[in-house]
Amino acid sequence: MKILLCPLSDGGYLYPAIAAGRELRRRGHDVSVLGRSTAATVAADAGLPFAAAEDFGGRQAFSARWWGPTGAAQYRATVRAAREAGADLLVTSVLCNGALLAAETLDIPVVVVGLSAHLWDYRAGGDDEPHLGRTRQSRTHDCLRIHTDLREQTGLAGRASRWGDEPLLGDVLLLRGDPELEYPGAQLPERVRHVGPLSWEPTPDPAEVEAIGDHLSRSGKPVVYVHLGRFFEGRSLWPRLNEAFTGGRFQAVVEQGRSTDPRPAPGADILLVRKRWMQPLVDRAGLVLSSGTSAPVLAALLRGRPLALSPNGSEQTLLTGACLRAGVAVHFPNSPSVEASALLEAAWRDDGLRARAHVLGSRLAAMDSAARAADIVERVAGASAVPPAGAAAAFPAEASTAPSAEASVSSKENHEYAISRPR
Repeated sequence: MKILLCPLSDGGYLYPAIAAGRELRRRGHDVSVLGRSTAATVAADAGLPFAAAEDFGGRQAFSARWWGPTGAAQYRATVRAAREAGADLLVTSVLCNGALLAAETLDIPVVVVGLSAHLWDYRAGGDDEPHLGRTRQSRTHDCLRIHTDLREQTGLAGRASRWGDEPLLGDVLLLRGDPELEYPGAQLPERVRHVGPLSWEPTPDPAEVEAIGDHLSRSGKPVVYVHLGRFFEGRSLWPRLNEAFTGGRFQAVVEQGRSTDPRPAPGADILLVRKRWMQPLVDRAGLVLSSGTSAPVLAALLRGRPLALSPNGSEQTLLTGACLRAGVAVHFPNSPSVEASALLEAAWRDDGLRARAHVLGSRLAAMDSAARAADIVERVAGASAVPPAGAAAAFPAEASTAPSAEASVSSKENHEYAISRPR
């Protein structure tokens, strides 16, 4: 089978697709990657053939920053590249409306690799879920509107979607988290499956890892790894970072790839890095501070590291709420009302927080996610449609979405952070 990976080219979307693609290649399938030219070195590191979207008229078409406006270019590039490759199936990521519509035009199945938690409406339940920003209904409505607009732009408006009223899921959507990260009692749509973290990243340069280690050793202070996601709204987190890491007990390694305007204070114990990998840095750290995007959250949990989360929009608020419910994270408010260094100290010393992160991370690590994803891809290719939920011959059994009582935080703690910021 010929499979074209066509996710967004940002690492948080590209790397999980590559994890699944490498397993599919190991099973004998012909797997290649379509993406921005900047992703060529990543594909080469993974040992997968690469095609640049720019060569197929897809400039900026696979950028997370431009996922909405460049949908038509993504559609054209995917159709052209898939035809040239003779693709039998597409593997894409959430927000790739162009790739979804390309699969319709080509009449081939498409598997969507999702985030750590479900972004859109549940099939049932979850009506009392606290909203730390936009509601699921609002997010779903806007994403469907963008998808519908793109159908019109690509000439598919008069053609009924083969996925009915859930076109964003493709033939199946793979969640990289754990059922515990979904709201208790809520039911996922039938075409959604948990597969686990799909963890992969480019090979770190040993010399770079050693140089960072030497720098951190000179200070001798405990290390916090800081990985910020896209900035959507509100104030910059940099004043809080400078407060937390100036003259205190901790030092920070800050990944600046998504931090568009890093502002470390002259006396702050902050090391700025820009790397395609994070595993050695998380291994060195005892705590991970993030805005709440999937990649750093999963990297922290897989190594049993607790989280301090400061979301500012989109997926970040949803995943932060899930981690708070699971008791694996504390909220790191972007406000001077809570002393930053004291909050980090409390999180660092919270043995219960660390133990719950270890338990959830161990469960994620044991899922053999690449094999799960590859199994589903092969079954979707064989059926060209997802059978009803519960069909044992079609998909691995899905666990309940309700979290265990032991891992849940109290309802009081949940509602203390259930701040509403509607748009």
